[in-house]
Amino acid sequence: MKTNALTGVRNFALTAVAAAIVSPITHAQEGDVIEGGFLDEIIVTAQKREQSVQDVPIAVSVLDSDKIENAHAVGFESLQQLVPSVSFRKGNTNRNSAVVVRGIGTISFSTAAEPSVSTVVDGVVLGRSGQAFTDLYDLERLEVLRGPQGTLFGKNASAGVVNLTTKRPSEEFEGSIDVSAFEDDEFRIKGRVSGPLSDNARASLTVFDGSFDGYIKNEFNGDTIQGYDRQGVRGMLEWDASENVEFLFIAEDYSADDDCCADLSLLPNGRDLNSPANPNSLGVVNGVADLDLDQRSVDHDLTTRTIDDSTSLSMQVEAGVGEYTLTSITAYREWDNTEVREGDFTSTAGDFGRPVDFSSTFFQLHDIGEQSWEQLSQEVRLASPTGNALTWQAGLFYWNLKSDRRFRRDASCQVHPNNDPILAANPGLTCLDSDIVAATANFDTEFKNFSVFGEGSYAVTENVDVIFGLRYTDDEVSFNHRRINDDPFGRRGVGVRGAGNNSDFTGVTDETDTSGKLGVTWAIGDSGLFYGTVSQGYKGPAFNVFYNQALANTLPISSESSEQIELGYKLTTGNLFANFAIFSTDIEDLQANNIDTSLGTATTTLTNAGDISTEGIEVDFVWQPTENFQLSGGFASITAEIDRFNCPVGVPSTACTDRSGLDVPFSPDLKYSLNANYIMPFSSFDMILDASFVHVDEQVAGLPANDGSVAPQAILPEYDILNASLAFSFNDDKYRLSLIGKNLGDESYVTTFSGDGFRYQIPRDAQRYFGISFRANF
Repeated sequence: MKTNALTGVRNFALTAVAAAIVSPITHAQEGDVIEGGFLDEIIVTAQKREQSVQDVPIAVSVLDSDKIENAHAVGFESLQQLVPSVSFRKGNTNRNSAVVVRGIGTISFSTAAEPSVSTVVDGVVLGRSGQAFTDLYDLERLEVLRGPQGTLFGKNASAGVVNLTTKRPSEEFEGSIDVSAFEDDEFRIKGRVSGPLSDNARASLTVFDGSFDGYIKNEFNGDTIQGYDRQGVRGMLEWDASENVEFLFIAEDYSADDDCCADLSLLPNGRDLNSPANPNSLGVVNGVADLDLDQRSVDHDLTTRTIDDSTSLSMQVEAGVGEYTLTSITAYREWDNTEVREGDFTSTAGDFGRPVDFSSTFFQLHDIGEQSWEQLSQEVRLASPTGNALTWQAGLFYWNLKSDRRFRRDASCQVHPNNDPILAANPGLTCLDSDIVAATANFDTEFKNFSVFGEGSYAVTENVDVIFGLRYTDDEVSFNHRRINDDPFGRRGVGVRGAGNNSDFTGVTDETDTSGKLGVTWAIGDSGLFYGTVSQGYKGPAFNVFYNQALANTLPISSESSEQIELGYKLTTGNLFANFAIFSTDIEDLQANNIDTSLGTATTTLTNAGDISTEGIEVDFVWQPTENFQLSGGFASITAEIDRFNCPVGVPSTACTDRSGLDVPFSPDLKYSLNANYIMPFSSFDMILDASFVHVDEQVAGLPANDGSVAPQAILPEYDILNASLAFSFNDDKYRLSLIGKNLGDESYVTTFSGDGFRYQIPRDAQRYFGISFRANF
């Protein structure tokens, strides 16, 4: 049993949430005040229309701009804690980070595979989730649509959708300046101006700059790392071209240089016993990993970093066509990502001139990968007017993504039979850990997607509607891959294949799919909505394209499909929004990294790993008993299990055991959050107390081995986080000064197990720290 100071708070919070048995997560979005109470209507675009969240027959969690700003979160990694059904797996770079919803997500290094959770920003579908989660500096609203969303969103939405909406220009001139500072020299500033340009045009401009020294010490050179340096600018123009035609133009430029995200040794790595960064750990004892959660140092001679530059342009047109609305969204995005990775995790490798055999731990391995994306998308849809018995919308969607990647690995020469003839032919040539050899892979991928979709509802009676939807999708994925050994002698190294294994591969695959949705809603009086739906999701085919791609990896990976049954109830009163959902989802042909341990070491290959299922209960609620007090929260109890898991390609089925019933990675059985906001008015100012509490259960961070065992190192402990802020608001919130406390219980935790039996990611919020924020509105 845990004995930390937050145990009592956690138990009280669980009791409160369970007693509520009612459920969205959120502060009120702008809208009309619900009759008989203090809550504002929460407006979302979960069904590509502006609707009250209480009228949407989908399990959707909402975080509005107030909630996002009060959380003082830098990125999605911190913000996702407030959405119980969501987990975030952080990689060494943004391109390798992934979102998991209800236990379903895709974690892969492949450039020719898409995520299971679609990320949409201002109506534009993104190819990689990491494009959107680098910095959340101008959000109006964040919606998480849980479960398959194939009919309306379709593109890589087999598990859910994260729908981000940025702030629109205002009708009247206004502006704001936000400045915040935290410990360890973290500083952020944002400026925004917005207002009318003429009677029929409005514009806004937001600029942002942020920097952070970091919180991890590199013992090799004394530097502090795991920080960032980021800048962004976003401009918008709304133009009412006529009474029936509106244009919205959005342009954004963003850049980031993060010395992030180095893997920490929380268990003994056995590579340099004298390193000051060795963990205070006994290793794995009686099947339990003794993680050094206080570890905040590394000993690396190469700084792991990720560099991003992105540009996005979009144009949205809404035109009235009689009683109907025609919407067109045209978008172009560029994203350049450079990854620099310390792969040997020491500062001494390559220094001593020793031979490196298969069991050696003293070797150098340094990586640098540059990748660029170009994305073009076009969506056109026609929506019927609301208020009729039949309400519908239908559309066409086209999406094209091209990426180019160049990846170079510099590593120690490895003692290997392939190197013996080379050494014999070149007297004096050696193959030691100080002899660095290299290989370079150049590969490109292209995705093409076209779909036709439609969704609607028909009022059978005054209180009962039938829901229906369909989407036809045509996907094509292609790649080219060429890897060459750069060593003048063609020697093999650690992770570097010899010249005899130079490769040149190509591949193309295409699939079509038809996904559907059926359901019913029943309005119970004026304050309740019951719904039941059966929905399908689809994620297109893929290839396992990465630096060391082999011939076996050139086979196409089939599409991933999902089917879900969901029942929900939404309660709406003047003081309470409460949403309850129960669901069961089956995933077939899951695209996942299948682990092969048949040769004694763990290697992973992206394949159709098998079938999984998830089921659970979710609760979200917002309760505002008085004008000045609001309590909100969410609760998710989810069981995500493996139903069938394929034996890795090339491994005899007799070498694999039945792995059914084992946990799916990054799916805690229980996760919940509570948030309280209380305003205390005084004669010349208001004092605002905001506090949030989050509990995340133990979770598995890796798939089981061939024999069905789960490595103790891959089990991430449960944790509890308490954040709070005290704000002073002056002159009707024209000025606001906030004092911020993060992780007040000072509970350390880990979010990612990166492999090798010792590597982990510890986030910034895994320690107590304080900050101050000032905002001025004009």
